[in-house]
Amino acid sequence: MNKQGTIAKNTIAFKYHFFFWVSYFLINFVRWGSYFNDYAYSLKSNLVEFPLHILIVYFNIYYLIPKLLLKRKYLPYFTVLLLALGVHYSVRTGLNFYLVSEDIWPEAIGVQKPFRFNHILAVSIGELYVLSLTAAIKFTIEFLNERTKNQQLRELQYQTELKYLKAQMQPHFFFNTLNNLYALTLKRSSEASDVVVRLSDFMKYVIYDAKKKEVPLLKEIEYIDNYIALEKLRHGLNFEANISITGDMDDVLVPPLLFLPLVENAFKHGGNNQERHKIAVDFKKLEKQLIFTIQNYYDPELKQQQPGGIGLVNLTRRLHMLYKDRYTLKNQTDKNEYVVTLIIPIA
Repeated sequence: MNKQGTIAKNTIAFKYHFFFWVSYFLINFVRWGSYFNDYAYSLKSNLVEFPLHILIVYFNIYYLIPKLLLKRKYLPYFTVLLLALGVHYSVRTGLNFYLVSEDIWPEAIGVQKPFRFNHILAVSIGELYVLSLTAAIKFTIEFLNERTKNQQLRELQYQTELKYLKAQMQPHFFFNTLNNLYALTLKRSSEASDVVVRLSDFMKYVIYDAKKKEVPLLKEIEYIDNYIALEKLRHGLNFEANISITGDMDDVLVPPLLFLPLVENAFKHGGNNQERHKIAVDFKKLEKQLIFTIQNYYDPELKQQQPGGIGLVNLTRRLHMLYKDRYTLKNQTDKNEYVVTLIIPIA
């Protein structure tokens, strides 16, 4: 895939065709020159035969195979191929006879005449060898190109879906934040200005950082801290939330907006009782793993406290796309506490 995200074409550059035919010509020239101990004869005969090789090879791989063989028109394919071999034999033998030597089959015992069965068979088998070799090379290259193209298509689809999921999540977070701001303005709260500042930081993060493949974990934590501060403003002084960090996080990179859905879910399902509302967020670095844990108040009698919503749906999909089976997302309840743990690999 190039920088514009386009898909590679299944074409073979001219230089590779040229290199193949020059190499094949030199091999044949040296082979038969050594065999007959006559390099002048080998050069002349190969100069006569190679243009004919090239014509029938390209006729086969660019017309007969795609137009007939790949469309399962086997009888027409072999009929036309036999006719092409017949024309090739006649032209090749005639040119060799008149331009190179009247001994049209010098490697055979005795003097052989043209248009006899054995000579026709020998020339045709030799030409079928050339056709098979070039077709095998062509199919191998096309197979490798097709595999590369499919990998590029999967990568393009993967990147497109990730962008779509993040595009869904970003307006979702803005919508919730604007709701918080609206509630504060209705109360004529002086804290509304702080919300505007923090919302501005949100927009900066989403516009510039959330588009990246990875961001520093500390920046993501700062974003989460902003979100928690906004929720504190909405819930009032009785609300308690803490973020703890264990380990050196300076060099840790993570996909943007990965943890926020879980934080948002904790507020959504654990904020009905302000007196008991407490959220604890923990980031822990353990060898090549990052362990994220969040726990909040949980009332098992309320059905609406079960996890849900677009944020968590997108999170699960993103985790699968990013890490396949190399991540762990689990939740558990302990009395009146709901705990979610997310474990992802880090470099």
